Amino acid sequence: MNALVQTKSNTPAAKAAAQTVVEEKQYLTFMLGGEMFSISILCIKEIIWYANLTEVPMMPACIRGVINLRGAVVPVLDLSNRFGKASTPVIKSSCIVIVEVPTAVEGEHQNMGIVVDSVQAVLEIPTSEIEPAPSFGAKIRPDFIEGIAKVNGKFVILLNVTRVLSMEEIGQMGQVAAMAEMAA
Repeated sequence: MNALVQTKSNTPAAKAAAQTVVEEKQYLTFMLGGEMFSISILCIKEIIWYANLTEVPMMPACIRGVINLRGAVVPVLDLSNRFGKASTPVIKSSCIVIVEVPTAVEGEHQNMGIVVDSVQAVLEIPTSEIEPAPSFGAKIRPDFIEGIAKVNGKFVILLNVTRVLSMEEIGQMGQVAAMAEMAA
């Protein structure tokens, strides 16, 4: 008769060990328009300098163009424009963060680049320090926000990559842009 019996230990060492088990997630933080944002490190493939972008006609305004990344065509999104703000100006520290996003086909992914002003750091943020997205007052759509964390006295907006980089939604925006361009 084999049985697993769980016992509670009341020793100080056992209590201390139970309290120190805190789940932490890693996030890449970056600046965009003077605000700090972050994306889960699990979906980030790489970070490259901003260069060699090819514009593509009849694309939504938030798509800056495409890049050739080791033989693969990767669309590059202007994150600021996606948030409904002015396009991000290219500065010396501008980078393209290559992110892997899910497609409409189950289990398949596509690489997409996002333009950021500068990359800051990779932070480990305890899940206990992450608050839910506010229902009001945010400068971007609430469904784009996974949560908000306070790091070193500053707020960091954790982005929901699946919503921000939704291929279906961006594709619909492209269809509208193409129809508007053809009507003009």
